[in-house]
Amino acid sequence: MSQKQIYYSDKYDDEKFEYRHVMLPKDIAKRVPKTHLMSETEWRNLGVQQSQGWIHYMIHQPGTLTVTDRIYRASH
Repeated sequence: MSQKQIYYSDKYDDEKFEYRHVMLPKDIAKRVPKTHLMSETEWRNLGVQQSQGWIHYMIHQPGTLTVTDRIYRASH
């Protein structure tokens, strides 16, 4: 991953949600709020591009900031 690019993992799922990890370069990661999970408007303003409906629900911070998002799976 380039230090300047946002990286999107492949999607994976369980019986309820579809998930994706979004890894942010340091310059963008500095702008992630520390007090709350982001709304769709907030993560879009950082430059994250995903279809509508994704919900930011977790942050991992081992080296590169990883924002984990999920979306409800459509009923089959």
